[in-house]
Amino acid sequence: MKLLLHMKQAILLIFLFVLGKDFNALAQKKIRTLTLEEAIEISKDQSPDALNAKQTFQASYWDWRSYKASNLPALGLSGTLPEINQGITAQKYNGNVTYSSYDYISANANLALTQTIGVTGGSISMNSGLNGTHNVNGNNALPFVSVPINIEFFQPIFKYNRYRWDRKIMPLKYLQAKRKYIEDIEQVSITATNYFFNLLQAQVEKKIAAMNLSNYDTLYRIAKGRYQLGKIAENELLQLELNFLKAQAAAETADLDLDNAQFRFKSYLRLKDSTRIVLLPPGNISFFKIDPLKAVDLAKGNSSASLDFQRRLLVAASAVNQAKLTGRFDADLHALIGLTSSGATIPDAYMKPGDQRQLSIGVSIPIVDWGVAHGRIKMAQSQEDIEKTSVEQENIDFQRNVYLKVIQFNMQQNQLTIAAKSDTVARKSYEVTKGRYLIGKINDITNLYLSQIETDNAEKNYYNALQTFWTNYYEIRKLTHYDFRKSEALKFDPRGLK
Repeated sequence: MKLLLHMKQAILLIFLFVLGKDFNALAQKKIRTLTLEEAIEISKDQSPDALNAKQTFQASYWDWRSYKASNLPALGLSGTLPEINQGITAQKYNGNVTYSSYDYISANANLALTQTIGVTGGSISMNSGLNGTHNVNGNNALPFVSVPINIEFFQPIFKYNRYRWDRKIMPLKYLQAKRKYIEDIEQVSITATNYFFNLLQAQVEKKIAAMNLSNYDTLYRIAKGRYQLGKIAENELLQLELNFLKAQAAAETADLDLDNAQFRFKSYLRLKDSTRIVLLPPGNISFFKIDPLKAVDLAKGNSSASLDFQRRLLVAASAVNQAKLTGRFDADLHALIGLTSSGATIPDAYMKPGDQRQLSIGVSIPIVDWGVAHGRIKMAQSQEDIEKTSVEQENIDFQRNVYLKVIQFNMQQNQLTIAAKSDTVARKSYEVTKGRYLIGKINDITNLYLSQIETDNAEKNYYNALQTFWTNYYEIRKLTHYDFRKSEALKFDPRGLK
C-alpha cells in the first residue's frame, strides 16, 4: 500500500514539473513544495481561523481572571473634595415661621477594604474615614468627625445568591473555553486539509488535462494519416477531433481552476509572496483501528460539548432558584461595630474615640402580587425542563456522531486501498486500450474514450478517498481531544496565548 502511495506521489511530481505549455518559463518561477503536515502547521500559526481562536480564548481567559479578581478583597478610596451646601431653610416655633440661611463647606474621605462572602452572598468591610465641615455663618466648635476604624457586615438572608452559582458555573465556563480552543485549532487542521486537497485535486486535474491533451493530439494526428489512407471512417476522425477540442478546453479550464485553488489556499495560510505552491500528496500513512466505545468515552470526558451540557443545566437551575427567591419574603442583616470621635482639629478628632455600634434587620413581605411570583417560578421551571430535554437529546446525538465517525474512519484503510488499486488497474487498462488502438488492433474510438474517462475518475476517486481519510482523522481528534495515531491526549498551555 505504501509503495502505491509513493509511486503516485512521484508520478504527480514528474507531471507537475515537466508537463506544461512552457517548461522553461515554469522552471524560472519560484516554486515551494508543501506537505500536508507543513500546511497544517502554517495554518495553525497564521490562518484567520487560528488568529480568531486565539482572540476568543484570550477574551475567555480575561473573563475568568476578572471573575477570580472579583472574589478577592477590594481596597477603595472615596470622598468629596469639597462639597458646598448653601441655601435658606424654614423653621417653625410656637406657630411662627422663621427663615435662616445656611452655608456649609464640607469634605470627607473614606478608605474601605471589602470582601465578598461567596458562600453566603454577603459582604464584610473594614473602613476608616474622616469628615470635616465648616459653617461659614455660624459657630463651628467640632468641625471634624473621624472613624478610625469600623467593621461592617451585610448579609441578605433569603435573596438569590449569584456568587454561589458563579462558583459552579464560571470554572466550567473557563474549562470549556480551553477545550473549545483545542477544538478550534483542530477545526483549523480540518479546514487546512480541505484547502490542501482542493489545491491538490486542481493540480491532478491539470495533470490529467495536460496528459489527455497530449494523448488526443497524438491520436488525432495518427487518425488523420489513417483517414488519408482510407483505413478509418470520417466519423471516427471527427470524433477524435472533437475529443481533441474538448481536451484543449479542459486544459484551459484546469489552468484557471488551479489558479483559483492556489489563491484560496495561499489566502487561508496567509502566504503573501508570489511563490507558486506545489503540494506533495501524503504518502506516509500508517493505518490503525479505533475502538468506537473508547472514542465515545474520551469525547464524553474531554469535549467542550459535555461541559456545555453541564453549564446549561446549571444556568437553568440558577434561573429557577432566582425566580423562587425574588419577590418573596426577604430579610437583610446589617451590623456595624467600630470607633468614632470628633474634634476641633484633625489630630483632636482621633483623640479618645468612642464606641460605634449599629444593628438592623430589614424585612420585605409581599402581601398580594396576583400570582406574579408564582408565574415567574413556573416559567423558569418550564424552561429548565425544556433545557434538560434538549441537553439529553443533544448528548445522545453527540455520542452517536462520534461512534459513526469512528466506524467510518475504520473503513478508510479498505476504501483507500480499493481506490489506489482501482486507479492502477484503470491506468493499465487505458494504456493497453490505447496501445491496441495505436497499432490498429481496435478501431472503435468509443472504447478508448470510455477507458480514458474511467482512468480519470479512478485517479480523482483516489485523492477523494485520501482527503476523506485525513479529514476524518482530524475530526476524531477534535471530538475526542486524543491523537490515536500517537496514543496521546491533545493539550496546550494557556500561558502561551496570554
